Amino acid sequence: MTDNLKGRNAVVTGAGRGIGRAVAILLAQEGANVVVNDPGVSVDGTGHDDGPAEQVANEIKQAGGNAVANYDSVATAEGGENIVRQCVDAFGRIDILINVAGILRDRMVFNMSEEEWDAVINVHLKGHFNTIKPASQLMRQQRYGRIVNFSSISGLRGNSGQANYGAAKAGIAGLTRVVARDLGRYGVTTNCIAPGAMTRMVAQVPESARQLRAARGMGPAAPQAIAERTPEQVAPMTVWLCTDDAWNVNGKIFHVSGGTVSLAHEETPIRQITKDGKWTVEELQFLAPNQLLAGVQNPAPPPADLEIPGRPVHAQS
Repeated sequence: MTDNLKGRNAVVTGAGRGIGRAVAILLAQEGANVVVNDPGVSVDGTGHDDGPAEQVANEIKQAGGNAVANYDSVATAEGGENIVRQCVDAFGRIDILINVAGILRDRMVFNMSEEEWDAVINVHLKGHFNTIKPASQLMRQQRYGRIVNFSSISGLRGNSGQANYGAAKAGIAGLTRVVARDLGRYGVTTNCIAPGAMTRMVAQVPESARQLRAARGMGPAAPQAIAERTPEQVAPMTVWLCTDDAWNVNGKIFHVSGGTVSLAHEETPIRQITKDGKWTVEELQFLAPNQLLAGVQNPAPPPADLEIPGRPVHAQS
């Protein structure tokens, strides 16, 4: 064990398996006291099992660290408050909050039920809010804190069949940027990881969907390429963002996969057209496709044999 986080107290949601587990273990190895949160649900959010959180907490303690298990759901305000309260009750205060908990209910948008939408939004996006709010109140008072959220390429670029998950993960990216501005003046940083690793959730993605996403440049198709990207490889950057060395890193999104860590580009305009006054539709008919969108690819173009009004005949052949 090292002492980079000695005396710091951390909450990790979804820490019973996968990336959350790897993060919780590494935090403890760096000296932090850890609340291991996980209600032990299935990938779709159903069921309950104390085992995963208990097992990780025991693993940390057996290695000489300090941890307690928590089984609350982040999908409710009460659950989020209970998780934060347990950290304060067990260790005296909360210094670090890492939001990893998540579920999947994949479905094409035209087939998705309201319940499937709500369940994913509640765990991911609302779940982040449910832990951030009570933690931020305490961190603001103590003038110190580290918050690390988890987004996804599905939200930052888009994956077919994941309207609920992608919307939640895009929302988490926006939430990160706003919370960073809300809390930065109080010595609290908020950053975000978009991970790439073989986890239980990733394993649930059908091979047909994996191949489709790979064809659209959204990730590797080969199972071995995905399997080589482990949760343990995501943990170090996540934990570094919680150290004192990262005091001035705030409101950033990092892609972390395998041995690669990259800083995401800020959401800023990349090209523009300008005139005095209001554009006409006729002007935009020429300038939008030929200047503003020149060279920009459609991420999901229609098949060549589908008759599309407005598409040049040569483009359909």
